[in-house]
Parts: sequence; C-alpha cells; structure tokens
Amino acid sequence: MKTVQIKDKTFAVSISEEEIQERVKAVAEQINRDMEGKNPLFLGVLNGAFMFASDLMKNITIPCEISFVKLASYQGVTSTGTVKEVMGINEDLSGRHVIIVEDIVDTGRTMKQMIESLGTRKPASVSICSLFVKPEKLLEPIDIAYKCFSIPNDFIVGYGLDYDQQGRNLKEIYTLVSE
Repeated sequence: MKTVQIKDKTFAVSISEEEIQERVKAVAEQINRDMEGKNPLFLGVLNGAFMFASDLMKNITIPCEISFVKLASYQGVTSTGTVKEVMGINEDLSGRHVIIVEDIVDTGRTMKQMIESLGTRKPASVSICSLFVKPEKLLEPIDIAYKCFSIPNDFIVGYGLDYDQQGRNLKEIYTLVSE
C-alpha cells in the first residue's frame, strides 16, 4: 500500500487517480444531459475544489461559464464550524442555473449557507456538485444533485484536498492512517 508522510501524519492511498477520473467523467455526463440548453454557471469553491473543477470542466460539452468563490471553514484536520467568505462572487446570478462545485461535503453547513446566500441573488436554480460526501456526518438536509463518491468520516488529502495546506498536489486520494 502506497503511503505518504505529510508533516506529522501518515496517509495511505484509498482512491486511485483512474477511479477519480472515471467518476468525474460520469458526473459531467449527467450534468451535460440535465443542463442541456441552459448555459449553467459553475461556481468552484476554492481552494479544495480547484482540481475537481478543472477536470469536471474538461468533460462538460454544453455551453457554460465558470467562476470561483473562496470560503474557509477548516483549520488543520478539523472543521471550525464557521464559514468565512474570503473571495466573493462578481457575476450577476439573476435567472442563471448555478452549479456549486465543492470538494467535500461533510456537515453540509457550508453548502446550506452558500445556497441561502446565492438565493438572495435570484438564480433560476442552484445545484450542488461534490467530489465527496460524508453521509454519516451530514447535519443539514441538503440535496446534492451530483456526487462522485460517498465516503466514511475519515480525513483525506490529495486531488486538491489538504492537510494544513499540504498534499493538494497528490493525484490520488489518501486517507489518514496514523496520528
């Protein structure tokens, strides 16, 4: 089993690059069907979703646009429970079909807050597209229209996700194996 050391923690490969790409492509195909003729605005959540957003966009074949928002809710390996908007949205969302592109949904609080905030800007629809969802950790009743993986409540890094800003560049997903 391939492992990596990031600072004081050891992580082991849990999802291969090939499996990630297969799932991203399948979700993109679903979005292409669902959003045909609608010119959606993809809204990538930085920093974690940058790799996912990039690969997702490579597989989107319908007319669309992309923008980014930067939110912060993690410190080290723990969610702080508060969401802070660091970089906002400049686009006019009136009448637009918005697809939030997120790396991971665990409690759902960030997505709930983001959907409420976007709703004040009168979009035609708001959907969530997440690379990972942790169903057992969800505290908010949110609809995740597009998801690549449901995973257990483990701490993961790679493919854009980090541990204390490290490990985002890894092509696979690694799960924490030791503290």
